[in-house]
Amino acid sequence: KQWYQRRVRAQEEKAKGNDKFKQGKYAEAIEFYNEAIKRNPSDHVPFSNRAACYTKLMEFGLAMQDCDKCIELNPTFIKGYLRKAAVLKIDKPAEAKAVYEKALELDPTNAEARQGLQHCAQSLRNLKPEDRAKLAMNDPEIQQILQDPSMQVILEQMQKDPAAAQEHLKNAAVRDKFMKLVESGIVRVG
Repeated sequence: KQWYQRRVRAQEEKAKGNDKFKQGKYAEAIEFYNEAIKRNPSDHVPFSNRAACYTKLMEFGLAMQDCDKCIELNPTFIKGYLRKAAVLKIDKPAEAKAVYEKALELDPTNAEARQGLQHCAQSLRNLKPEDRAKLAMNDPEIQQILQDPSMQVILEQMQKDPAAAQEHLKNAAVRDKFMKLVESGIVRVG
């Protein structure tokens, strides 16, 4: 019974936080979300809501912590990913793009995720090629592709012989990896 009362009280605190959020009183909303979390730490929603408050207050580190906790508690809750991507989009468009892609895996029709993904792709395209390549070198997927011995041989062959390039690109896996390198600015075509 006590557990049930704590959960009910947590829902009440969350509702009060939502009201304060709608009023633009983000610091006050955080206090209510803190209470909700204290009473029911396994509920992912107050973490997501508090992350939105921290984002509005430009406390991006705290927002990221709450987004990560929200996702840890409920990996299928799309708002956790959307809020995380919104924070990352500010200065880490490549990481934000990956988070938006994860959100689209959960809901391929989500308009916010689609729009965010397009924004990130545009931001990355607008970077100077050398900046884009530098940014890409921090991407674990890019690092993995570049460290793959077979891809190293293929890239070397493609550089020397355009006919070999056409042959290699018939392989879907190689083509996907190659296109990832092109999109990232690591490999330049033309």
